[in-house]
Amino acid sequence: MDIMLFHSTFGLRPAVHAAADRLRAAGHEVHTPDLFDGRTCESVEEGMELRDGLGREELLRRAVLAAAPYSERGLVYAGFSFGASVAQTLALGDAEARGLLLIHGTSDIADSASADGLPVQLHVAEPDPFETDDWLSAWYLRMSRAGADVEVYRYPGAGHLYTDPDLPDYDAEAAESTWRTALGFLDSLR
Repeated sequence: MDIMLFHSTFGLRPAVHAAADRLRAAGHEVHTPDLFDGRTCESVEEGMELRDGLGREELLRRAVLAAAPYSERGLVYAGFSFGASVAQTLALGDAEARGLLLIHGTSDIADSASADGLPVQLHVAEPDPFETDDWLSAWYLRMSRAGADVEVYRYPGAGHLYTDPDLPDYDAEAAESTWRTALGFLDSLR
């Protein structure tokens, strides 16, 4: 299965490559586009500044171009934090999308969005400063109204980017649980 995996605002760091390798070892073809042209960041603030400097439209243009060669085969879109928001945007706009795996993040959903039967799995810390309880409740309702088949997994006490072993948020137990559940989800999409 083809998976398009988007990085967080930290950029295409070793943790993203390690995640892609883990998915490849499970038999998936994984594509990891670099939306930041090789730049990586040392903090969330630096990453947000880079993201905002490039602009949402430019980043989405880059993401669409990266996905285009594979989308007709039916991609699973996946991403970390900011990359999850990119993945969600692309999946909701791709009638051929086979699934959506969101780790550490979501994005707003247009009232007109259609995700008829799209399998969606979200993994997020609890609490999460970027994905508050109110936001997640509203997100879940909008995604369900759009027709998606949504599963949400929360990880109490984990930091926002808890799957990245090079960051202070890392939580080994939550990360392993996320990967075990995510791999099962991806297997169910084959």
